[in-house]
Amino acid sequence: MTDANGLDGWTHVYSGKVRDLYVPTVLMTDDDTWTGDPMSLSPVVLVVASDRVSAFDHVLEPAIPGKGALLTSLTRWWFDRLPEVPNHLAYAEDDRYRDLPPVPAEVADRAMLCRALDMFPIECVVRGYLTGSGYKEYVETGGIAGIRLPEGLADGDRLPEPIYTPAWKAPLGQHDENITYERTVELVGETVAEQLRAVSLSVFAHASEVAEERGLILADTKFEFGADRELGIVTLADEVLTSDSSRYWDLEAYLTGPTPEVRMASFDKQIVRDWLAANWNQDETEEPPVLPAEVVEQTAERYRALVERLTQGL
Repeated sequence: MTDANGLDGWTHVYSGKVRDLYVPTVLMTDDDTWTGDPMSLSPVVLVVASDRVSAFDHVLEPAIPGKGALLTSLTRWWFDRLPEVPNHLAYAEDDRYRDLPPVPAEVADRAMLCRALDMFPIECVVRGYLTGSGYKEYVETGGIAGIRLPEGLADGDRLPEPIYTPAWKAPLGQHDENITYERTVELVGETVAEQLRAVSLSVFAHASEVAEERGLILADTKFEFGADRELGIVTLADEVLTSDSSRYWDLEAYLTGPTPEVRMASFDKQIVRDWLAANWNQDETEEPPVLPAEVVEQTAERYRALVERLTQGL
């Protein structure tokens, strides 16, 4: 059986700005009155990364060619380097999943077969450098997420030590909200909140060392976690340490670049953000303009360059 979205054996259940989620069609029913949540019933979910690109809470046109495959390959690469951290990947050779339909060939390079988790409503952000929204908050308040920082820091400065600055994951259509650690305790309990913070800081520290060995700076990143439905343990999920979830800079350019723009040129969709900010007033009543071909290609090249820098020869 082919789903309406064209994946044989899998039924589409959700689309975010970038990812599409599917569950095995055999779990679905032909009863039109059925209102069960397939995400709560299925032991697995097929996570397919699209080539869509978003900025300022809008999905833009056209997509970035190859982006989904690059994000997926880099996530898998990082999972392989974090064996001590439980993650959500499911493996077809596991007896529990032997009756699943195969991953369709047309999405195999940008799909991950994952165990379904009970996701925590928190984005676990870790910052090693002061920039972006964190810098804006620092200018206004002298700190980030309730954490006081030294006076006189400039955009792009390295922080004395990495800091954990979580955000609440708002429902679809609403904006995420930066929160304090104390608020995460209220949301998920003290034990889970402490685990989220500790694992996030530990993974960031390890990833920063790996990046620096390859001439890169990991300025900041965000992680998402859920609870394993069988064991209850905190489990790393979604994409990990990719261009869409992390800010990487070239180490040499950061140390020697003549301008902030050169020093902090990131390996992500910043080119898209900059072009859109200069060519659209972000009027909610108007659709954003179509991206020029050169912006699309430059962005695709930045995504490719990061994967090559991190994984070359390894």
